[in-house]
Amino acid sequence: MDKIIVRGNGPLNGQIPIAGAKNACLALMPATLLSEEPLTLTNAPRLSDIRTMTQLLASLGAEVTALQDGKVLATSCHGEINPVADYEIVRKMRASNLVLGPLLARLGHAVVSLPGGCAIGARPMDIHIDALSALGAEIELREGYLHAKAAGGLRGAVHEMRFASVGATENFLMAASLAKGTSVLKNAAREPEIVDLARCLRAMGAQIEGEGTSTITIEGVDRLHGATHPVVTDRIELGTYMLAPAICGGEVECLGGRIELVESFCEKLDAAGISVEETERGLKVRRKNGRIRAVDVVTEPFPGFPTDLQAQMMALLCTAEGTSVLEEKIFENRFMHAPELARMGARIEVHGGHATVHGVEKLKGAPVMATDLRASVSLILAGLAAEGETIVSRVYHLDRGYERVEDKLRAVGAQIERVKEDT
Repeated sequence: MDKIIVRGNGPLNGQIPIAGAKNACLALMPATLLSEEPLTLTNAPRLSDIRTMTQLLASLGAEVTALQDGKVLATSCHGEINPVADYEIVRKMRASNLVLGPLLARLGHAVVSLPGGCAIGARPMDIHIDALSALGAEIELREGYLHAKAAGGLRGAVHEMRFASVGATENFLMAASLAKGTSVLKNAAREPEIVDLARCLRAMGAQIEGEGTSTITIEGVDRLHGATHPVVTDRIELGTYMLAPAICGGEVECLGGRIELVESFCEKLDAAGISVEETERGLKVRRKNGRIRAVDVVTEPFPGFPTDLQAQMMALLCTAEGTSVLEEKIFENRFMHAPELARMGARIEVHGGHATVHGVEKLKGAPVMATDLRASVSLILAGLAAEGETIVSRVYHLDRGYERVEDKLRAVGAQIERVKEDT
C-alpha cells in the first residue's frame, strides 16, 4: 500500500491541467448500454474508478477500450447483455448503480447489487427506486440485490424527487430516453455532470430539454445511435487545485477551468482573500494580499457550494485569520478529516453537521490517515503549507478521483512523493 510524503516548500507557481470529470464520465460510460452502436468518450480521466466501471461494463457484455493513454474510451454494447451487476464489482464504487436505468431501458429487467464507495453517509437507493418505479419498473430488494423488471417496457411519466439526487437524475434520464412517451422529472439535480450526460444522450439521438434546471423533459425514442462526446472538465479537481496557491501562496493557472463550473466556490474564495481570474486557457488563482480571512461555508446541491470541496476548503481555513463555521448538509458523516487535520495543529470542533475552525498561524507536519477520497487530498493540501513533513497513509482513496496528483503538484513546485508503506 502506498503513502504520500509532503514537505512544506513555500509558494507554488505554474500551470496545472485539469482532467475530465470523474463523476461525469462514470455516468456517461453506462450510456453505452442504451445502444448497439459505439459510444466514444474523449477527455476521459485516468482513475481507478474508471477502471472499476470498465470492469463492471465488461461483466455485463459491453466492450470498453482505452485509447490515447486512457484519455479516450471507445465503448460498444452490440452483443448479448448480462443483466446481473455482481456485488464483487459493484461494492467497490457507488456509481455502479448507474447501470440500473440503462439495463431496464434496454432489456426490461436487471439485477443490480446495492453499491459501495466512500464511508461518508447513507446515500440511500430509495430515490433511484422511486424514480424508476414512476416509469413503470417493479423493483424489490432481495439478499442485497435490486431485482427490477418492466415487463411491458418503461413508459413516460411525471415524477418529482424528494431530494435533488444526482445519481437518481442520471438513472431517470437514461431510462426515460428509451421509454414510451413523455417523461418529466421535477426537482431534478442541476449539476454540470447532469448537463453533460444530457448533451451526450442528445448526441445519441435522445430528445431531452431543460437540463441544468430543476425540471427536465424527455421524449422517449425507439432507439439511440452511436456518438462521440467530450467529458466535461472536473469541477472538483479544478476547485482542489485552485486551493493549492490559496494555501501555499504563489500563482497557479488551472488549464481548462471555467468559473461557471465553480461559481459559488469562487465567491467563497473571493471573500477569503483569493483572486480568481479567467484567462484564455483557464483560471488563474493567487492570494490578494496577506493572510487568508475566515469565511463560513454551507454545502448544498449545485449551484451551491459542493460537498466534494468541503474537506479541501477546511484545509484552507485552518490557517485563516478568525473563526470559520462549515455546515455539511449533504452527507452526515463527512468531517472525518477533522481529527487528522488536528494532528497537524488545526483547531477544529465538530458538533453533528457543523465544524468550527479557529484559524492558527501555521500547521505542523505529522503522520495522518486518509479516510475517504476528498479527505485524502485535503491532507495533502494542508501538508503543502505545513512546517516539516506530512505523511499521508491509505492514499488508495486518492487514486479513485485524482489523476497523477504528485506529478501535477510537482510541476508547480511542490515537494511531494509517493512511496510504499514499508519503505
